[in-house]
Amino acid sequence: MNPFNRFALHIKYFAGIGLLASVSAHAQSSITLYGLLDAGFAYVSHTASSNGTSWSAWRFGNAVSGNRWGFKGNEDLGGGLAATFQLESGFNIGTGVLAQGGREFGRTAVVGMSSMRWGAFKLGRQYDPVVDMVSALTEDANFGLTFGTPGDVDNYDGSMRVNNSVKYLSPNFGGIQFEALYGFGGVAGSTGAGQTWAVAGGYARGPLTVAAGYFYASSGDTVGSTGVRTWNASADSPFNTVVNMGFASAHSASIARAAGQYAYGAWTGGLGYSHTEYASDGASVFAGIARYNSGSIFVNYQVDPALRLGLGYHYTMLSDVATAHYNQVDAGADYLLSKRTDLYAIAAFQRASGSTLNASGKRVAAQAVIGDYGVNSGANTQALVAVGMRQRF
Repeated sequence: MNPFNRFALHIKYFAGIGLLASVSAHAQSSITLYGLLDAGFAYVSHTASSNGTSWSAWRFGNAVSGNRWGFKGNEDLGGGLAATFQLESGFNIGTGVLAQGGREFGRTAVVGMSSMRWGAFKLGRQYDPVVDMVSALTEDANFGLTFGTPGDVDNYDGSMRVNNSVKYLSPNFGGIQFEALYGFGGVAGSTGAGQTWAVAGGYARGPLTVAAGYFYASSGDTVGSTGVRTWNASADSPFNTVVNMGFASAHSASIARAAGQYAYGAWTGGLGYSHTEYASDGASVFAGIARYNSGSIFVNYQVDPALRLGLGYHYTMLSDVATAHYNQVDAGADYLLSKRTDLYAIAAFQRASGSTLNASGKRVAAQAVIGDYGVNSGANTQALVAVGMRQRF
């Protein structure tokens, strides 16, 4: 999911020039260098310390978009067929450290082929179809990670990618399009262990766009000396905050999502729903199935060509294994200084109630965690105010 590629700098292949010296020139081939830098600072009302105490904090970093740079390109093979590739690396703008677990190209690393008539295949590390088609219709596409589901339990913000995967993207059939993905588990003698698969479809006509999809990942068979499973799927782990870390020993994770948006003049509104399940077995620290149901609504107003305002609400409920409720409201403003540079301001508040499980499987009070900002609060409320700027190239 990279909504800013349209601002990318297109560079033609020229033999013997810098980085492209080893690439043969071809009249119908191109490479694109692109990137996005998001930097600012935020006040977070509650952040948990190592001893469990909750403190307020000022933080430097990004509050809307993940920082990234990358290359993408294509080679015309004739007959409407093209070879394609994309390499995209994420990083921490404050320290320069690689993101996505220190991977060189942790955001995306794919090669494939595309055809206007037959669609496209992509192979490598990539987003799943639900992120491609459904997340694009949520407020995540406008105001990013702080507007996401608490702890990103349903991959609203696309924090999970799928390794060793093949994805098919269909052509557009009169506004209808679909995608399918399979990620190989790679476990000898057990085809299903560690596998990931996902499907999604969408429809766009005039001001209305809708999409829905389903994602499934098997966690694999990696069990430690304590008899507890650790996540080892072709998909990244979804257990990144206290919202769902009590279910990190799950046998599998499944996510069903749907979203739609409608544009009317300067106004754009959208609705979203997701159902997430973490299933257990004998190597899990919990019993049964943990179910999260999440609903979201947003409305944006384009004040003028430069200024956009947004307001959103998220409700998430955990049921069955434990019972917790998360209510979150968000507001944002984005101002374009140019087509490549903008300033933003974000405010969000979340209240958590009820109980969930900790990493040991013990019942604990639910903690607030705003969207995919990723800061455990250590308390049942969390507020965030952030300002920053983005530069695209």
